[in-house]
Amino acid sequence: MNEGIRIHKLLADAGFGSRREIESWISAGRVSVNGKVAELGQRIGAEDRLSLDGKPLRLNLAQAPELRVIAYNKPEGEICSRRDPEGRASVFDALPKLREGRWVIVGRLDLNTSGLLLATNWGELANRLMHPGYCIEREYMSRVLGNVDDEMLKRLQQGVMLEDGEASFDRIAQRADNGDRANQWFSVVLSEGRNREVRRLWESQGVQVNRLKRIRFGPIALSSREKKGRWRELDASEIKDLCALVDLKPRTAAPGTKSKRAAVKGKSWSRTPTLKRKTADPRGRGSKR
Repeated sequence: MNEGIRIHKLLADAGFGSRREIESWISAGRVSVNGKVAELGQRIGAEDRLSLDGKPLRLNLAQAPELRVIAYNKPEGEICSRRDPEGRASVFDALPKLREGRWVIVGRLDLNTSGLLLATNWGELANRLMHPGYCIEREYMSRVLGNVDDEMLKRLQQGVMLEDGEASFDRIAQRADNGDRANQWFSVVLSEGRNREVRRLWESQGVQVNRLKRIRFGPIALSSREKKGRWRELDASEIKDLCALVDLKPRTAAPGTKSKRAAVKGKSWSRTPTLKRKTADPRGRGSKR
């Protein structure tokens, strides 16, 4: 079939996941078209019936939902998966509910890491924001236990070998001395999002990270006014900035279509923006730790 839309693109645009994630679903046989297991690269048309895990999906092939992006201040102790056999709290429990599509997390944070987490209903945007080829900066505040000297900081910026290849921090800035010689705060910036990369970089030097918080992702940064466990919706200007980073044009609702924003249930952390689009203070002033 030469016409139609590829399944992974359709589901990604509808917010069901990133293209890579959806391709894995298709390979695992979780997606069906007209009652038959879908194939990678398969295209579908308006007359086809699509199912995920045996449940029918109602999708508009002509117009995807309006682009949405939210910023969530994740507390420690929450996972970034929808289901957990251990019954731990999930970030999805705190995010607003969508009537159409689902939230896709942009750059997961592990259980013990807090801070800025972006989520969008456009899988293609999420996929590009996470793609290492775009080199989007992530900034973290890390509290390190152990002796840190100038030679160590130099090695961490020049590059050290981890089990999955060489890695390094783009920049490191030490926070003003807080009187605790055992623990030191550092702002670190890197341009990729490998699993537990910040922690593993520090651990490669024989020191331990006992507190980690992401304070910036690209142009979106936490300020001192946000509260843990609360979210807010990014405005059109912020969304435009994010899309520009990855060569995408912001998606809008079709003319005459009612905005899906009215379909969101939940409360943001304030009525006015509480995130700053400028780079956060590298010393973390004003942030609650």
